Amino acid sequence: MKLPSRRWAVVATVATLAALAAIEPAVSPPIVKGDTFVTAQTGGVLNIEGGECFSDPAYSREAAEVVVRYEPCESGADNQSYGFLRADDGPWDRARLADFAWRGCRGYFERRWPDRDGGTLDFYPILPTEQTWADGDRTVMCVVYRPRGRLSDSVLPLR
Repeated sequence: MKLPSRRWAVVATVATLAALAAIEPAVSPPIVKGDTFVTAQTGGVLNIEGGECFSDPAYSREAAEVVVRYEPCESGADNQSYGFLRADDGPWDRARLADFAWRGCRGYFERRWPDRDGGTLDFYPILPTEQTWADGDRTVMCVVYRPRGRLSDSVLPLR
């Protein structure tokens, strides 16, 4: 009795995997954005106002740096600003600032989306950096995003 060749086994395995992939699309893990994902020194972020949508950071040849860009919410975007916090003056303390930002943005987030929009939304703060802090920046931006894809429109609740 002749056994199938290795080549035939490889072809059969590849065909089986391709068929399974066609039936069950791969599920990508959710994106988690933290307080270092975008900072006050990321190009373009200081141009974003309350309620505006913007892209994730990406390298721009024109700017020769990593930037975020304003995007109309109705056109689809990666992020949307939903609030601002003002940190107290004092010496630069990143851990204290991050704690303040996460607590404050969480409070805003939970008031606007008490059910987290069915669990499809999450948030992150954009912090001043040590350099922008030294220049007087005390503003934290709170940002909402969809971990499993882009926003298709503004997600701010109507009042």
